[in-house]
Amino acid sequence: MIDYSVLIEKFKSIIKENGLKFTKQRELILKFLYEHEGHFTPEELNGELRKIYPDENIGIATIYRTLTLLEESGIVTSISFGTQGKKYEFGLKKHHDHLVCIQCGGITEFYDETIEKRQQEIADNFNFQMTDHIMKIIGICETCQKNKREKV
Repeated sequence: MIDYSVLIEKFKSIIKENGLKFTKQRELILKFLYEHEGHFTPEELNGELRKIYPDENIGIATIYRTLTLLEESGIVTSISFGTQGKKYEFGLKKHHDHLVCIQCGGITEFYDETIEKRQQEIADNFNFQMTDHIMKIIGICETCQKNKREKV
């Protein structure tokens, strides 16, 4: 994974290119995503930041704007939940795909070499130059299936 000092310099450059100020609040948002595994809505991120940095005034608007900027620059990625919004994660880590539970909203990351090879074969068959891909398998996780069976 990218070294944090390199990441901060990249982020400062992106901030400057967009005519914005590099603030402690923006840095704390990036630092949290860099240091924590998982997928977070802006609201969940806001709650976590308030717990960790209770003396910092990080507004939800700053979180949304910073996440948008980080996503546009490829530092974070998101998974869309339609009308329920997006969940964000640090994007500069090893490629992976997602299983998304429609009941609890849980996200499981996975990597499968066969799927990766097959996607490249498909792109090649269509003479398509693939630069990236996103796979999201939507369904019901094992825990929710088990809970449903227990209620019956």
